[in-house]
Amino acid sequence: MTVPPSPDIEERVTELLSELTTKEKFMLLTSHGRHRIYTTKPIGRVGIPSFKMTDGPLGAAYHSSGFSKNTRFPATISLAATWDRRLAHEVGVAMGKEVRALGRHMLLAPGINIHRTPLNGRTFEYYSEDPFLTKELAIPFVKGVQSQQVGACLKHYAANNQETDRRSNSSEVDERTLHEIYLRAFRAVVKAADPWAVMACYNMVNGVYGSENRYLLREVLMDRWGFKGFVMTDWFATRNIETTEGCVNAGLSLEMPWPSKYKLKSLQRAYSEGKFTYETLEDVVRRYTRVMFLAGAFDDRDELPQGARNTIEHQELARRSGEEGMVLLKNKGGLLPLDMKSIDSITLLGPNLKKKYGRILSGGSSAVVPPYEITPLDGMREKCKDSIAIVSDVSQADVAIVFAGLGHGRGEDSETTDRRSLSLPENQEGIINQTAAANRNTVVVLMAGSPIAMSAWIDNVPAVLMAWYPGMEGGRAIVNVLFGDVNPSGRLPLTFPKKLSDSPAHSSGIPRTFPGVDKKVYYDEGIFVGYRWFDEKGIDPLFPFGFGQSYTSFEYRDVHLNKESLKRPEDVMQVELRVANVGQHAGSEVVQMYSHDVESLVPRPPKELIGFEKVQLGPGEEKNVVVNVNPHDLAFYDISQHDWLIEPGAFEILVGRSSQEINTRMEFTYG
Repeated sequence: MTVPPSPDIEERVTELLSELTTKEKFMLLTSHGRHRIYTTKPIGRVGIPSFKMTDGPLGAAYHSSGFSKNTRFPATISLAATWDRRLAHEVGVAMGKEVRALGRHMLLAPGINIHRTPLNGRTFEYYSEDPFLTKELAIPFVKGVQSQQVGACLKHYAANNQETDRRSNSSEVDERTLHEIYLRAFRAVVKAADPWAVMACYNMVNGVYGSENRYLLREVLMDRWGFKGFVMTDWFATRNIETTEGCVNAGLSLEMPWPSKYKLKSLQRAYSEGKFTYETLEDVVRRYTRVMFLAGAFDDRDELPQGARNTIEHQELARRSGEEGMVLLKNKGGLLPLDMKSIDSITLLGPNLKKKYGRILSGGSSAVVPPYEITPLDGMREKCKDSIAIVSDVSQADVAIVFAGLGHGRGEDSETTDRRSLSLPENQEGIINQTAAANRNTVVVLMAGSPIAMSAWIDNVPAVLMAWYPGMEGGRAIVNVLFGDVNPSGRLPLTFPKKLSDSPAHSSGIPRTFPGVDKKVYYDEGIFVGYRWFDEKGIDPLFPFGFGQSYTSFEYRDVHLNKESLKRPEDVMQVELRVANVGQHAGSEVVQMYSHDVESLVPRPPKELIGFEKVQLGPGEEKNVVVNVNPHDLAFYDISQHDWLIEPGAFEILVGRSSQEINTRMEFTYG
């Protein structure tokens, strides 16, 4: 449930609005002045200050924070791979503190769009292909940010799933798919975390641009979900929109970074011609000024949380979250973890060995420039010191490590462009295969923010570690995992296909579904996105959703339900089990819970994630684990009622280590 603002704030907002002229209210709807890219213009007559924002979601971005160097946290997809709600909250708190220390009022994060295509250039900025996992991590993140009296801004609302033609294309998506897949996480975060802002997308949704989409903004977000914050544009997103009143009536409170549709003359003309009402104007201004009060924009800075930047605690958190997000994809013969005592020499190769990612606008608006950045080479030198020799002769080394992957260049993981290929560049595949041919103990460490095809080389190497973009402490985090100081516990937040045509947006092989035809992208796959598609079509992925290996082994024991039926939507069922670490290393296991509607009125996926818990266990240790099952997570969107429906009847609960490694099936009834 969203939390209503305090009466005191509502009184302050009402008093302020009563003092404003109509022109001043118009002035609040945009930022006047070309130098004000991330701040709004103050109105001195009534003491309204600038409202200051900074880009995210990897931290406070360099270009939008006064060119300040700030803690660079791992990419959002890496945080999602931790499957750790508590860690997501910690990161949110830390980012909120950094933004607060900068004197800013809002972090333009998190990005919660669903991974529809593995080629999306901004996959690294988003959580998952699954709405449940997305909302379970975004909710604590938003709460963490806003605990510092800094606003969080959900983006990009909605169905913004590719960068190609993002400013002009239309996502053509049916009502059920729109709500069940692409709006579901937004809905959950709005209701549970009360975010202070939502950023409208560049693209159209079913022919209407996000910033003027009355159905999405006014009817769904505000009226149905009870959203109390304000809606802003993405930067320059209104350029192709025709009318001023379309945006006002839709509920758009803030056009950024400067006026296009919200020029004073345009607003005055539309208002005088009766194209939007006084009540509508009051609403969009009230929403925005309410958040200004919530964020302390009118308060003495000494009375606000002071915040903190680049602290040792934040740097350690960046390292720890990077470690927790790493996914061990392959470990044939137990090559990893590397043993310091049995290795005399090591070879380090690959284009990402010395690469630094924290550069201005590298990857787009999410770019954070940190005060320092530990590369893999830095981390390896620090670890090996005088104990292990770093040599250049691959054939003579005990172990060879290839640091491969992507960067933030055009056609890679970057805003404004989508990836050109699912595979690594040919020269990287060549390096991997040549190294593997010369040294059987070859480890591949992938630094990337989206899935990578591996058929050209994976059979030739015994070990593969997915490190994502692990942040400013990434080199140390990678080394700690490789040498076993940290047991990898990350799980994939999205499916890795063997080839691009296995993915739902690319299965047809024609541009209709990606990148689109005549500026329209057709979501023909419907609700079958990600693992839902692979399960429904019986396609074997390279690595399934939820997958990840460990240096130890776990067993599930005594799995059972605490009840056999649910009667009402507010009832909660618990799945109870014991998880045992039966290996030799301490480690964390992610217990995953999926549901299956045994007999449904509408097509439904073979399984849908409805719960998970992460548990840490020492060697030989065993713990009780309880996972709650909420009936609303069993619902589908019913187009006849235009609302969510929990269908009475039999359901299965599937318990396992990934979407494909299911250990236990149990049945219960609802209704």
